[in-house]
Parts: sequence; structure tokens; C-alpha cells
Amino acid sequence: MNKVANALYAGRKFLLILWIILIVGFGFYAAKLPSVLGGNGFEMKGMYKDTEQLLVDKFDVSEAQIIVLFEKKDGVSDSKFQQTIAQYMQKAKDKSDASKVDIPTASNKMIKGSTAYGIIHFNHDDGTMDKRVEKIRTLSADEKEVSVKLTGGPIIEKDMNTASQADLAKAEAIGIPVALVVLLLAFGGVVAAAIPLMIGIVTVVTTMGFVYFFHPYTELSIFILNVIPMIGLALSIDFALLFINRFKEEIQTKSVEQAIKITIQTAGRSVIFSGLCVFIGLAGMLFIQVDIFQNVALGGMAVVFIAVFSALTLLPSILAILGTRINRLRILKVSEQGGQSRWRSFATFVMKKPVTMTIVSLIILLVALIPVRDMHLEIPSSEALPTKYESRQAFDTYNDTFINKNTADVYFVLEAKQDMLNKKPLTNAFTFIKQLKEDSLVKQVDSISTALNVKSSDQLQAMLENPQISAQAKPAVDSFINGHYMLIKATLDTDQNSDEAKDFVRKWKDKHSLFTVHIGGYPKFEQEIFDEIYEKAPYGLALVLFSTYVILMIAFRSVLIPLKAIIMNILSLTATFGLLVWLFQNGHLGLTQSNIALVLPVFVFGLVFGLSMDYEVFLISRIHEVYHQTRDNNVATVEGLASTSKIITSAALIMIVITGAFAFTDVTPVKQMGVGIALAIFIDATIVRMLLVPSLMKLLGDANWWFFTKKRDKSSSNEQLKS
Repeated sequence: MNKVANALYAGRKFLLILWIILIVGFGFYAAKLPSVLGGNGFEMKGMYKDTEQLLVDKFDVSEAQIIVLFEKKDGVSDSKFQQTIAQYMQKAKDKSDASKVDIPTASNKMIKGSTAYGIIHFNHDDGTMDKRVEKIRTLSADEKEVSVKLTGGPIIEKDMNTASQADLAKAEAIGIPVALVVLLLAFGGVVAAAIPLMIGIVTVVTTMGFVYFFHPYTELSIFILNVIPMIGLALSIDFALLFINRFKEEIQTKSVEQAIKITIQTAGRSVIFSGLCVFIGLAGMLFIQVDIFQNVALGGMAVVFIAVFSALTLLPSILAILGTRINRLRILKVSEQGGQSRWRSFATFVMKKPVTMTIVSLIILLVALIPVRDMHLEIPSSEALPTKYESRQAFDTYNDTFINKNTADVYFVLEAKQDMLNKKPLTNAFTFIKQLKEDSLVKQVDSISTALNVKSSDQLQAMLENPQISAQAKPAVDSFINGHYMLIKATLDTDQNSDEAKDFVRKWKDKHSLFTVHIGGYPKFEQEIFDEIYEKAPYGLALVLFSTYVILMIAFRSVLIPLKAIIMNILSLTATFGLLVWLFQNGHLGLTQSNIALVLPVFVFGLVFGLSMDYEVFLISRIHEVYHQTRDNNVATVEGLASTSKIITSAALIMIVITGAFAFTDVTPVKQMGVGIALAIFIDATIVRMLLVPSLMKLLGDANWWFFTKKRDKSSSNEQLKS
């Protein structure tokens, strides 16, 4: 690190100019990032996606649909209601260049009482969907006699993007001012307190501009808009806090050049190792081939890299220019010695009763994790959108009025090696339909058999051989058969989110060896997402645990300390998930009752496992530094805690404030993630850092440094032999 420190100090002016160029350049594209974000990120390559494309290509199913909900106002007759609906749907089709519209009538069961719905179909999305939506929304505002609300995928997606941007602004409005107050309490001066915030904002803006360039190559989820600022601000401020604190210590007795170089060699080293831990924690998500995990990993890894880069290049350049002026504009008197004395006393107290403190800490964590056994995971849908949005209100009304929530639709597309109307494939297809009807979970089957009321393939072929009957049957045949493909729809007697529905599509995937069976529908979508996470997450977990252990072992020259850190981290994270279940799933403390977002455990683990290692690296690095000088484990632990506890507590508090501010947002998964990260950091900074770490350091004594001790002893022996 000595050569790196010399190079960074020598090139400080060049680095400052480089950063000004980067901020201006990437800042321009950061403002454009929201315009290229779309979708909730739950997309992956697989059978569901392939089947959906087959339905579009072979059976004229639309790629995108907008649902129009109509509600009759008082005094409007039924005939006027239907007339207004028909006129509106035709105008909507013409204005939005839709492929077709489904107009509600009493006969097609799209009208119930004073409520009705129509569907606007689009066969291609050429990037103009937002403009089409706005045209239809303008049309909706003109209706006076009928209430018109729009919902469906494109509308909800657009509103989710709007809500995410509003959430980000709200979180920043809460988090940044409170973070500034914490920084003022930590440093006492406006200059020192303002720099971490500035570094955080620069990191976030630069990363958002950088990520913008990925949109031609991958679908970017709207949740990137929350993830980058959440991680970027918290991590950059943490790094800057550690860096500035060490610089302020060194500048008291050394020149600016010496202080900068020592700070880079010590705090800079800690920043590199902790950044590497966070980077690897996020990289573990790359194993899961679902867009949202790829997006979060991409955005998160980018912001971590830029946070480390800015901490090692931009921050030293600014501090080199400021020098002793870092202490200017002091508004609070902060006593470093008094704070260290109190933390030293606390550490000594904890280490006097290590067994008791360890047992108490473990009991608290074990009680907190009990609710984990009742965790119910689900893929976020329209319920993630705040109820104040019209699209959410309309979708809820549509679901409650027209959708049977106790059934689920599964679509089968059978692919044969020859034309499906040939005798052999048609016979086999009817056998498949018969087997499907016999399944205990299947409530109803819609197919060419039901459409033409035929019982066998022979009966259908006889019907099609009659020219007159064949002409009448052609529309039904075209709806279910296209060349080598046949469409079958099965309605299941279970909820579309149920485990039974997922098991059903798994079972039927390879049910018939005579066809290539393609399966679609929401149960298939859920089954693929769940299976992908459950199958691939363990690989990511193994990578994170193994890599973190190796990195910390190298950093601390210890075998036991990395193992303790990983075990304590897993325990505290599990306790966090238990508290999230208690808060959200059980609806405590005034929170709206909701299931846990499927992505949450992976996100929180990937983010927090690395973030909490920040504090482990900061703390153990200082303890290791003192142990290297004194070779006394107890003294090193006490002094390490005394010198870092204030800054670690401040850093944790800022992390809690920045991420916890998202608890006041409206999009449910974002709220859960903000609360989850804040809780995990709180548990880590209190129970783990204050109680478990000193207790276990005391109990294990010099064994903590086994790797380090052996290596040092060997070096000493070699030196003695040479002499």
C-alpha cells in the first residue's frame, strides 16, 4: 500500500480533474436513466417465456394488454352504459393504434351490474407504449357519464416507475438531512461533515450514468433506481467517515502529505477489503438467472466499485487540498478522548463477563429468528404499487369483480413432428386431453374438443372432411390448431400462487413423450422463478461464504476470526428475517400486512452480508494493528474497540438512516428492503459488535490470531537462525 499511497498523493491534481470530467459526463446520462427502466425484473429465459412467444406467434395472443375498467354513474341507463363503452373502446383502438379490442357485453360476462371491463390488445411493443398509454389516458379524462380507469401490465409498469422515483426523492429528503446531523455529531465541523455526503452523491450520480449504458444489452428493472442510491450513499458515506476520521487523527501530529499516505495505507486498506466483501456478496446474485437479480448485482457491483474508487482517489485529493482546514466551521465541540474513554470502559465491562454476555446475545438473536419458520414468500405484483394509484385501484376492482381467485389457468402448447391434424398426432393429442381431464387438480379443460363438442380424433377428422361443416368449424380450429401446434387451456382448482399449482406444471412438463410440451400461464411463471432461486441461490451463498472467509483470513492473518464473523453474520441476518416476518407478515407496529417479497432474503443477504463486514473489517483491522504492536489480545481488543466504536457507531447510524428512510416509501418490496437492511445493520452494530465480538475475542484469547502467530513465530525463528 506504500507505493499506492505515494502514487495517489503525487497524482492528486490529475485525479481531481479526472473526477470533474467523470461527474459532468456521467451526470448527463444519470438524468436519462429513469427513461430506460421498465418492468419489475421478474423475467428469465425458460419454458414460460418461450411458450408466451408461441402463443403470440401461433395463436394470435397479444403481447401487451391494457384493461379498461368502466363504472356506471348514477342516472345512466344500461343501454347508454353499453353504448358509451363501445364508443370509448373504438376511439381507444383508433387513437392508440391497437391491434384489436374486446368490448364488454352481458353475453361475454365482461359486465356485472354497474361494472364492466374491456381489453385493448397490442401485438408489438416498438418502444412507443408509453406514448400510447398517455393517449388513452387523455381519452379517459373526457368521459363524463362513465368512470373510466386504466390498468394492466403497461399501466402498472409505468406507475411503478413513477412511484419508484417518488420513493427515491422521499427517502433522500429524509435520509440525507438526518445523515448530515449524524456526521456533525461525529466530526463537529461543517466541512468534515459535508465531504462524506458530497462523496456519496458523486458516487451515486456517476454510477447511475455508468449503468445507463447497459440498457441496450439488458432489460433494466425500475428497482435499480432505488438500489443504487441505497447502497451508494450508505457505503460511500461509511468509507468517507472512516477515511476522514483517520486523517483527522494523523493530521494532529504529522504533515498533510504524511497524514494522507498513512490514511491510505490504513483506512484505505480497510476500504479495499470491505468493498471487496460487499462486491462478492452482490456477485453471488449473478448465479440466479432472473433479470431482477442480474440488475441488482450489476447496479450494486458498479456502485461498490465506484464507491471504493472515489474513496481512494477523489477523497484523498480533496483532503490533500484542505489539509488542516478540514476542522474549519466547527459548530460542535467533540471530545475524542472522552468518547474513547467511555467505549474503553464499556469494552472492559463486557470482557469481564464474556460467557454471560455471549449467552445473553445468543438468546436475543435466537428469539428474534423464531418467526422465520412461518415466512411466506411471494413474487411482488400489483399489490406492490401503493393504493393511491388509479391502476392499483382498478386492478383490485377487476380482480374482486371478475376473477375467481381460487382457480388458475395453465396453457399447454403441444408441438408435433408433423401437422397436428394428421391422424397419429391428433389421436395422441386427444389422449393427452383425456389424461389432463382425469387429473384431480384440473377443474376444466378448454380445447378443440370442447370448442367443437367432439369426443375423439376420429369424430373431429370426420367433421373436417365435410366441406360445409369444415367451413363453419374453421374459426374454432384456427383458435386451437396451427400447423404442428395445438393449444390447450387447463383451469386448476387451486390458487395460481399455490404450491399445488407449481407442482402441477412441474409434473406435466414431461408427461407425454410423443410431443414437445410447452407450458405457460402464471403458475408456470411462478414455478420457474421459485425453482431458479432455490436451485441457484446455494451456489451464490457458497461463493460468498468461501470468498469472504479467504479475504478476511488474508486481511487479518487469522483462521478463527473470519469463521466467527461469518457465523455471527448468518445468525444476525436470520434474526433480521424473523423480525421482518413479525413486522410485515403479521402486520405489527402499524405496517400493512403483506407477505415477504421473494427477492428479499437474497437481496438482504447479498447486500448486508458485505455491508456488515465493513464494520468487521474496520474494527478487526484496528485490533490487529494493536495486537501486532503489543502481542496482547485483551489490550488489542479493548483499544481497538475504544478507537473505532464511535466511528463504527456513527457509520452504522448513517447506514440505518439512509436505508431505513426507505421504510417511509410506498412500494412494498422497497419498503421491506429498506427496513430489512436497517434492522440487520442495527443488530450487527449493537448485539454483534458491542457484545459478541469483545466476548468471543476474550474467550478465544491468542487463538484468535493462530494464523498470524504461527507466521510471525516462524519468521522470528528464521531471523534467529540467520543471526
